[in-house]
Amino acid sequence: MKVFILNGPNLNMLGKRDAEQYGSYTLEDIEHMLIEKFPQHEMTFFQSNVEGELVNAIQSLVDEDSSFEGIIANFGGYTHTSVAIRDALEILDIPIVEVHLSNIHAREEFRENSLTGAMAEGIITGFGKHSYVLGVYAMERLLNENTDA
Repeated sequence: MKVFILNGPNLNMLGKRDAEQYGSYTLEDIEHMLIEKFPQHEMTFFQSNVEGELVNAIQSLVDEDSSFEGIIANFGGYTHTSVAIRDALEILDIPIVEVHLSNIHAREEFRENSLTGAMAEGIITGFGKHSYVLGVYAMERLLNENTDA
């Protein structure tokens, strides 16, 4: 499986942010954990604090030369606000799994709405760094169901 793992704003600051909400690990720790846990999969990681760069990264997956089979994404604060990212996701014809470290439904009211999640097959939220692990398992399941048809 070849998957694109996309991270949005402030996730580069993991380890320095509110440890109660986000844990004490860094984004690099999460990436290493995924590589170690899933050596059979090819994973490409991308993080940006810039909305347009995230849109460009998503649009690059539409390219005929793209061999990515799925996208696992944590759009951070853009989850709740970005129509541009949502519209870019709508163009994709590969599965999308949205992940969040914290439980977005147990926080401020504005975090409960996920514009980007509306384009995903599912949302995994509240399991810390393990949300990404569960995201990979979900992607495996989605891709296996597509090949079992």
